[in-house]
Parts: sequence; C-alpha cells; structure tokens
Amino acid sequence: MEIGYISVTMPKMLRDLVSDDKKIPVSACIAQLYFFFVLGGIENYFLAVMAYDRYLAICNPLRYTTIMNNRFCLQLAVMCWLSSFTSSIIPIYFLSKLSFCGRNKIDNFFCDASPIFNLSCTDTSLLKNYFFILVWLVVFSCLFFIILSYIHIILVILKIPTNSGRKKVFSTCGSHFTVVIMYYGSVIAMYVRPDHGYTFVFDKCLSVFYAIVTPFLNPIIYSLRNKNIREAIKSYKLDYFLVWRTG
Repeated sequence: MEIGYISVTMPKMLRDLVSDDKKIPVSACIAQLYFFFVLGGIENYFLAVMAYDRYLAICNPLRYTTIMNNRFCLQLAVMCWLSSFTSSIIPIYFLSKLSFCGRNKIDNFFCDASPIFNLSCTDTSLLKNYFFILVWLVVFSCLFFIILSYIHIILVILKIPTNSGRKKVFSTCGSHFTVVIMYYGSVIAMYVRPDHGYTFVFDKCLSVFYAIVTPFLNPIIYSLRNKNIREAIKSYKLDYFLVWRTG
C-alpha cells in the first residue's frame, strides 16, 4: 500500500523536475487523484485496524491469537481495500464530468482535489462539499476508533505496577502511535480546516509531508521494532566508527 501510495505522485513529480514538458491529460490527472485518495483511504483504515490489533494484544492477550488469526487478518485487509475503492468512485465520477476552461495550471506537484476544483469553470460547490464531507467521515471515524482503542490501552498500562512493565507494553504500540500523529496531523491540517487563511505554498508543504515523507518514514519506523533491524543498525554504527577511527 505504501509503495502504491507514493508511486501515484512521485514518478510524475520527478519527471517534471527534470523536464520542461509538465503537461498531464485531464483523464490522467483525475486517475491520479482517484488512486491517491483510494490509497489514502486505505491508509486510514489500516491505521484503525492496527489500533484494534494493538488493543487486542494489550487488553485481551489471552484471546489475541484466537481472534486475530490469518483468516480474520485477510478479511480485514480485503475490507479496507474494497471500502476505499468503492467509496471513492462516486465523487471521482462526478469530478470527471466537470468542465475545464481558461486557466490550466495546477499549483501543486500532483493533481489534488482543491486545485482541480479551482480550475473548473462550472459550479463545484455541491461536489466540493460532498467530497470533503466524505473525507471528514473517513478521517474522523478512523481517528475516533484509534483514540478509543488507545484510551483502553492507556487504562491498562496505568494498572501495571512496574515502570519496566509499562515501558514494555507501550513499546508494542509506540511505532503505530508515531505514524498516527504524523499522518493525521498533516491530513487534518490539509483537508479538515477552513478554506480561508491558507496559501497554496502551505498546502503544497503539507502535501509533500503526507504524500511523500510519511510513506517514506513508515517502513523505517515500523522496522525499528524488529530486534534484528536494531542490532543491524548498531552493528553498522560500530563498523562505521571503527573504519572512521582507523582511517
């Protein structure tokens, strides 16, 4: 999912950086927007599912392996993908029916919703409201589920008598919590806020963060929980230090 998420925007952006031809057909632009929001929706659903996984592991450990079996995990993953693909079809379909005339320059490095709405010469107020209400529902429903899961997790952690026990339990969800803060902080600042008072430069900086930086950092953050990865990093640091000293 992360590879697909970043592949929707990065190849075209890199091509535009080294080429004078920065054109993109309307159909390709709408397709890019569709897959960008599909994969963004899957990201929200996955983060909610992972919060539920952490909740079961910490709050109900004896039944964890029974509930979170391979079949149930596969069902959750398929449901995340199908829900995002189907829910994004309707707004993108109506977006493809808009008329574009006059200005044809998108002030962004990919085809985001707001710049496309601004380029249309037809009334987009109804579609814009529908589009952003859908985004709000997906973002806040998943975020509410995540917060609810972490409330239960924190209550369990507070009941643990020793600091070492609390630290061990919290380490199991530390990487997920970090990704949640990074992702939802930028997405809420971008899509769940008033339209006035923000420049396109600010929007582009946020777009870079949640469309490129966050997907790039996610595998690194999750890998740091792996003991073998941590030992490999320590070994690399030690080897680099020894080479630097001998050099």
